Amino acid sequence: MKLYYTPGACSLSPHIVLREAGQTFDIEKVDLRTKKTESGKDFNTVNPNGYVPALQLDDGSTLTEGPAIVQYIADKAPQAKLAPANGTLERYKLQEALNFIGTELHKGFGPLFNPAFPEDARTIVKGNIDKRLTAVNERLSKQSHFLGEQFTIADAYLFTVLSWSGHVGVDLSKFPAIQAYQGRVAARPNVQAALKAEGLLK
Repeated sequence: MKLYYTPGACSLSPHIVLREAGQTFDIEKVDLRTKKTESGKDFNTVNPNGYVPALQLDDGSTLTEGPAIVQYIADKAPQAKLAPANGTLERYKLQEALNFIGTELHKGFGPLFNPAFPEDARTIVKGNIDKRLTAVNERLSKQSHFLGEQFTIADAYLFTVLSWSGHVGVDLSKFPAIQAYQGRVAARPNVQAALKAEGLLK
């Protein structure tokens, strides 16, 4: 398998999951401005949507969209317990979590990366993010991970999105349970390995 990634982008989530699942894989960096990969390939031929992540499978087919990719990886390595079994209520709870992170947090952060985004709109967006983070903080004050005491693919995604906070001026100091959570996840050896591989950690 090969993961196409951009350092620190949402592709960090499947990168972490690949390592947690003990999979053999390659990574190839993508410049999202030029749409060129590290080897000079036109990334649009890999993912016509033009964004990461994209996971090229061993049979040559490609999966895109982070929540789909991380579930695929988790199901390839059930022994890692990164996702509950398909068809169980717990699996639907996981999908609920991935949807929440994707639509309420990930997409909330998106406009803040745009320097042309107006300041008054930025204030409104940050207020909405704060409401969501208040609920996340409350949840994490009662359990060590997003879905309980077990690290799952939802944590790889949540950790990735929360790691953008400092880059866009979202203050996590108001959320001590989130800060403690980020520290716990960051300390995981496979998370450290993924961050190092992407040049985000020395």
